[in-house]
Amino acid sequence: MINNSSTFLLLRLAVGMSMFGHGFVRVFKLAKFSEWMLGKYENSLLPAALVKPFSYALPIIELVIGVLIIIGLFTRQALLVGGITMVILIFGSCMIEDWGGIPSQMIHTFFFALLLSNLNHNSYAVDSASKKQ
Repeated sequence: MINNSSTFLLLRLAVGMSMFGHGFVRVFKLAKFSEWMLGKYENSLLPAALVKPFSYALPIIELVIGVLIIIGLFTRQALLVGGITMVILIFGSCMIEDWGGIPSQMIHTFFFALLLSNLNHNSYAVDSASKKQ
């Protein structure tokens, strides 16, 4: 049981740090990130009216998901939102034929799903500590 909990913690921290890092570096340059994303999608089927708000929300979503996963708070919900975010990003990558970006998004999705399916091993987390009280 200790090995399963330690393994879960290690994977949870890695996935959380990846999401946190993506969001953290982007949140300080939201306008620039949004411009970059709008440029990538300008010739796609996705209208700028959808891309622009998403480009501003994505770094904040990544940052919040990362923090929640790292500390293990609302872990199930954070993993679900993280997985859904990856599915949206995969769709977006398909719309601009960015086939090179999809493997990374698929790997993240796989780890979100793996963590979700093993939540019973989430022992070292705020969620677990609050249940013991």
